[in-house]
Amino acid sequence: MLRFDTLIIGSGLAGLSLALKLADNQNVAVITKKSLLDGASAWAQGGIAAVLSQNDSLDEHIHDTQVAGAGLCDPDTTRFVIEHGAAAIDWLISQGVPFTRDAASDSGYHLTREGGHSHRRIIHAADATGLAVQETIAVKARAHPNITLLERHIAIDLITGKKLRRDDNRCYGAYALNSANGETVTIAAQNTVLATGGAGKVYLYTTNPDTATGDGIAMGWRAGCRVSNMEFIQFHPTCLYHPHAKSFLISEAVRGEGGTLKLPDGARFMPWHDERADLAPRDVVARAIDFEMKKRGLDCVYLDISHQPVEFLKEHFPTIHSRCLSLGIDISRQPIPVVPAVHFTCGGVMTDLHGRTDVDRLYAIGETANTGLHGANRLASNSLLECLVFADAAAKDILGKPQGQIPELPQWDESRVTDADETVVISHNWDELRRFMWDYVGIVRTTKRLQRAQHRIQLLHEEINEYYRNFHVSADLLELRNLVLTADLIVQSALSRHESRGLHFSKDYPHMLPEAIPTVLIPPGYRAA
Repeated sequence: MLRFDTLIIGSGLAGLSLALKLADNQNVAVITKKSLLDGASAWAQGGIAAVLSQNDSLDEHIHDTQVAGAGLCDPDTTRFVIEHGAAAIDWLISQGVPFTRDAASDSGYHLTREGGHSHRRIIHAADATGLAVQETIAVKARAHPNITLLERHIAIDLITGKKLRRDDNRCYGAYALNSANGETVTIAAQNTVLATGGAGKVYLYTTNPDTATGDGIAMGWRAGCRVSNMEFIQFHPTCLYHPHAKSFLISEAVRGEGGTLKLPDGARFMPWHDERADLAPRDVVARAIDFEMKKRGLDCVYLDISHQPVEFLKEHFPTIHSRCLSLGIDISRQPIPVVPAVHFTCGGVMTDLHGRTDVDRLYAIGETANTGLHGANRLASNSLLECLVFADAAAKDILGKPQGQIPELPQWDESRVTDADETVVISHNWDELRRFMWDYVGIVRTTKRLQRAQHRIQLLHEEINEYYRNFHVSADLLELRNLVLTADLIVQSALSRHESRGLHFSKDYPHMLPEAIPTVLIPPGYRAA
């Protein structure tokens, strides 16, 4: 059995930031399914939103966040995150993150603007901000003597008092599978943190990496945590449409720098849908694209930034420019074919302002958590900000707690399982789930479609749980188990919301109700913290 002061499940910006903030005072372990840079944080292009200019204000950033969130943002959380934004950026700069500079700016850095923002407030490192941030802090995490990195390990489940038949509501660590050798590891910890990212791989088309399988949300639910607002799945409006470009995002900053969405005949269509046109929030733009594609039978629409000089494009969007060029698309001369794709999970495991969940000594931060910041729709570039602020808040809470006794934990029991006879069941169920979620629980929903999805999820649940009980676990099986549970939570939440708000649009309930109420799902045997 391995023992640590804090176990962090996930190595994105939230997880690694927390590890660095704890490691001078604690022994910390970080579990990651692949390598440190394989999460969604490293894929983030646009940047991090924060009030850094004298022309901007906290109140305006708060207002923009609340407008995008369609009235569902928690006001205390929103103010808490935005008030701590500048300090979060200062910490990253102190770590050595190479943000793009601008001598003419009062902040000293180039700030861009994205949909839903009233000011330029997105600090970035060209168009590969997430990668620049992750590479910088990953180097520091690898070098720290108190951080143990368990790469190619996937968490199986949390170890709680309930599992140990103890009369407490506490987390004691987790079981993890070493996917390199197939061995199962028992990890005991004073504190356990879910930082596994979102659940984009529930859907057929997503901008997320393959690691985004809802693991933390599913584990938190099984451990007894409430989840909230799972119906709000953000579809990024502009994913590159090309047979050889898997999940390549075209940053919202392209529209922030003057890019316009067009039909194949060159006509702009966003002014027909919203007065903010191409700078409307993501839910509005994604629905507009979906509408135009279905109305006209289109495979994609086009994002045109060709009016900008090629030098400008190479400076501000070097990754997008070179990637498109490698596929035969010269963005300085022709528009970029784009389609919407699942981008962000706004809901998740419910937490307070310290990242604490309903289970004692269990925290959730980053996309896994539902802090109340995003409401019914996340404002662009608020996600990395949330990761940083709640990593800091959780670190302070963890360091302020006394160390307790961790009992000897039982080893993972494999005495009643055998090797799987056919793994085709896993791949078939994976494909089926992602396809019907895209068809039935997509950008525009109906009650009948949601009920069809729910029926199929129940059948998959039965098959997968039987498989889980009888055969040795594998990474693919664990991810599928978590995906199906997360899909079920999404559909339950969508069925319970009888209105259209933010990212959840129902043809059966097209109007928004006067009062914004979060959707809260309560797990079986729930115990309040």
